[in-house]
Amino acid sequence: MSTGMNHTKGGLLIFTANSHPSSRELSKRIAERLGVELGKVQVYQEDNRETRVQIQESVRGKDVFIIQTMSKDVNTTIMELLIMVYACRTSCARSITGVLPYFPYSKQCKMRKRGSIVTKLLASMMCKAGLSHLITMDLHQKEIQGFFNIPVDNLRASPFLLQYIQEEIPDYRNAVIVAKSPASAKRAQSFAERLRLGIAVIHGEAQDAESDLVDGRHSPPTVKTTGAIHPSMEIPLLIPKEKPPITVVGDVGGRIAIIVDDIIDDVDSFLAAAETLKERGAYKIFIMATHGILSSDAPRLIEESPIHQVVVTNTIPHELQKLQCPKIQTVDISMILSEAIRRIHNGESMSYLFANIGVDD
Repeated sequence: MSTGMNHTKGGLLIFTANSHPSSRELSKRIAERLGVELGKVQVYQEDNRETRVQIQESVRGKDVFIIQTMSKDVNTTIMELLIMVYACRTSCARSITGVLPYFPYSKQCKMRKRGSIVTKLLASMMCKAGLSHLITMDLHQKEIQGFFNIPVDNLRASPFLLQYIQEEIPDYRNAVIVAKSPASAKRAQSFAERLRLGIAVIHGEAQDAESDLVDGRHSPPTVKTTGAIHPSMEIPLLIPKEKPPITVVGDVGGRIAIIVDDIIDDVDSFLAAAETLKERGAYKIFIMATHGILSSDAPRLIEESPIHQVVVTNTIPHELQKLQCPKIQTVDISMILSEAIRRIHNGESMSYLFANIGVDD
């Protein structure tokens, strides 16, 4: 794979719209790999917290790539991106590609209670601002791609995590891949089949963060109202779910347990899973996730837990968390992002980056 730029197709410009210095780290790595300088731009918050973007070089007729990693202040980061995209569009950029390694609000992609599908709103805002292509990694649900009316490349971090398992866990052959809930069983199966390992699924009581909580729409009306439906007819209601006590489907006794998921943010469910696996006889517990959000006191909880190591990629900056918790390890994924940018800019096929990825991966 050559990394040389084909300059015949209009220039390539790489910007980062992050005003926060720690969020620029990934952009610098990508630019370095491509052998280009980061574009000159000023992004800052005024005293009244309004975001101001000033592009300091010509983007006319250029292929612009805006790399935006999510900082702690997610909403400001989104606003910075939207203003930057719109600024490039109004300055006649040839194409504007957003590189969002972690797509924000991706957990709010289902209709729940009287809420809204925020991911769809965000997709519409990005398209409206002038984005012409999106590169992202491990979307929380693959169907989010359908919310956009522009091409979306949903790259995968699993090859990097699999490589880490093979190279950094000496006796990984004695490991079992664990899904901490049936929801992440597909991901665990994908890892297990590639590493030729067994799989275990934890099922049961620890309440899942994404479970449908009780809300008013499921409660029966207080007064029996007889409307258009005949009084003798009753609509059958769904029986409420009740989780069984915790069970582990699969054997983890005397094995290394590797819990896989896409996002690690609130660590309570991971800690509960680790305790359960320890009770069942697992002697080392690893956690593998693409996006390490690790908010609030997650690093302290991990440090005090029986978890041996938490391995995440650098889609989200987490340097501060690493200082608090040496158990957190980072896998660099700038290589695949820079290769995606190079291929899109040169008009090459992207299929190489999606080799051996099935419908369920």
